[in-house]
Amino acid sequence: MMRLLSLFAALLLAATAQAAPPSEPWPEIKWEALVPKGWNPAAEFKGLDLSKMQDSDPRAMEVLDRLKQAWDNAPAETALNGKKGRIAGFALPLERNGDKVTEFLVVPYFGACIHTPPPPANQIIHAKSAKPLTGVKMMVPIWAYGTFSVQRGETTWGV
Repeated sequence: MMRLLSLFAALLLAATAQAAPPSEPWPEIKWEALVPKGWNPAAEFKGLDLSKMQDSDPRAMEVLDRLKQAWDNAPAETALNGKKGRIAGFALPLERNGDKVTEFLVVPYFGACIHTPPPPANQIIHAKSAKPLTGVKMMVPIWAYGTFSVQRGETTWGV
């Protein structure tokens, strides 16, 4: 089970080869803006040198479990709630009807969520579109436009 933050309540458009961006100006949101200031999941691991441990070392396994837990519980920047914006990322279609997609994840880098571990929860956007979109394909770069709604969710998608 993977945690994610649902950051777009209603995705208005995903800009692909088939679609043009909306005519009104949408401020660009950088992925770093989704992370609250001061959140640093690596802080508790300072001074720890994993390179001196074997993969099978129980201490290394414990550290990786703690890091995964920190990523699963990653907080999102609540100041984005209700804000309009656009963000560049990579699509992972979830709901598809033929070549039309109505629900997908947007992630910050190619390959995220296909392999484990997935990105922190505050770096996974669950996007929904009121009307089916064409051209949204697995790991294709897109611009997603919409209104942010910060919510935590549990899902098996992306692992």
